[in-house]
Amino acid sequence: MLLTIPALNSAQKALAQTAAAHTTPTGLDAARMRALVDWTMLTMSTPNPVPFGAEIFSTSTGQSLARAANAVGPQHDPSAHGEIHAIRLACQKLQSSSLHGYTLYTTCEPCPMCMACCVWSNIDRVVYGATIDDAARFGRQIMISAREVAAQTRPATHYTVDGPVERDRCLTLFTNPVMKNVFRQWNAHQD
Repeated sequence: MLLTIPALNSAQKALAQTAAAHTTPTGLDAARMRALVDWTMLTMSTPNPVPFGAEIFSTSTGQSLARAANAVGPQHDPSAHGEIHAIRLACQKLQSSSLHGYTLYTTCEPCPMCMACCVWSNIDRVVYGATIDDAARFGRQIMISAREVAAQTRPATHYTVDGPVERDRCLTLFTNPVMKNVFRQWNAHQD
């Protein structure tokens, strides 16, 4: 059976190209993720090693607005995930609760709490490295994807979620020998 697809008109082609440009990870995404992994790896030599780092960039200018790592332990705050921490810092810097016009990069796919915060803060785009499934190999996770949270948002506003980007490199944060010891401690406290 031969399936024919009608030709796209010029307006449809332009719309398809624009959509592809906003949903396809780029070389810039990979470079930013590698830099974020390198920065997050620095936590391995601190009292608070974590595999979860996040950075927010202006979508139009590329300027970095805020960067943060998971701070749950030192802040004694279960909501102080890297993404939440970066969003709080960015909103404080802008003196606004809206991050419309900004892109969040994160070394691991946002959990439902973090993705909901991305939605509430109007972040345009989320780019992640390791997946929720990857993170679940090392500790407890809520198994709802970032894309699913974005898709369930009402009214149906467009939030772009791209990833995984540089997944293998992000996984080196989880498999670092220092982190393996930390995961054993974290998992012992979750029982």
